[in-house]
Amino acid sequence: MSLQAPADKPQGWTFTYKTRRAVVQLAVLLVGSAVFLTPLGWMVLTSLKPTEQIFLFPPEFIPKPVEWDNYAEAWSQGEFWTYTQNSTLVAALNIAGNIFGSSLPAFAFARLRFTGRRVLFLIMLSTMMVPIWVTIVPTFLLFKFFGWNGTLLPLIVPGFFAVPFYTFLLRQYFLGISHELEDAARMDGANSLTIYFRIVMPLARPALATVAIFAFVYHWNDLITPLIYLTDEKLFTVALGLSRFRNSYRMEMSHMMAAATFALVPVLIIYFFTQRLFIQGIVLSGSKG
Repeated sequence: MSLQAPADKPQGWTFTYKTRRAVVQLAVLLVGSAVFLTPLGWMVLTSLKPTEQIFLFPPEFIPKPVEWDNYAEAWSQGEFWTYTQNSTLVAALNIAGNIFGSSLPAFAFARLRFTGRRVLFLIMLSTMMVPIWVTIVPTFLLFKFFGWNGTLLPLIVPGFFAVPFYTFLLRQYFLGISHELEDAARMDGANSLTIYFRIVMPLARPALATVAIFAFVYHWNDLITPLIYLTDEKLFTVALGLSRFRNSYRMEMSHMMAAATFALVPVLIIYFFTQRLFIQGIVLSGSKG
């Protein structure tokens, strides 16, 4: 009796299975995207509606007519140019501060060897469990002692100190950088700061971009800190200005939605142009523990 090899599965069956799986995955992604984009679409459509059309029942999704003037009125009434300048300044300085202030301890925890390194790292991580509400009063009293209340300094200066989450993220990425490059640099006479600036930081661009995006989104949308420390409307950020706009023009829902769209646009632009570096930094930062 002769033995015959089993016949291969029909190619059409394999193609059909892969196609069905791809269709199911695409359908799930489309449904999930639609769910997450629904509030954004509703906000944009509401910003283009006349006031009398917003509260109709059943609701009308398409603005009739389209009121582009809502954006001009929201921009002029809310002084959004001033708010945007302040938020841009705060976010830009915090990005620089977070990258520098968090990358230095991350480099020390990842690349240097010293007594108590792991203990200090665990202590730093444990501070992430402390709620922000616990530190609000002591921090306020500290800034009041310095005479910084009512200025932008309480929103900027803390950003130049290490942020535990960013430090952890960068440390994980730094651990994945080859030690051979560092050893070769030390043989050529480079010290730790030279290795930090000329080897580690250029190779960590994806992780640094991730930190920059996180820092921008957080400080651009931060409401509680400006609400505590700022009293002069000329120093208001976008988030605080939007809150004040809502209180002042609470009946003009279309204007408020237009102002919220203004506040969202910079975040979408930043993420659109940096999403590849952002995803790469997130994926590679968890490669080692």
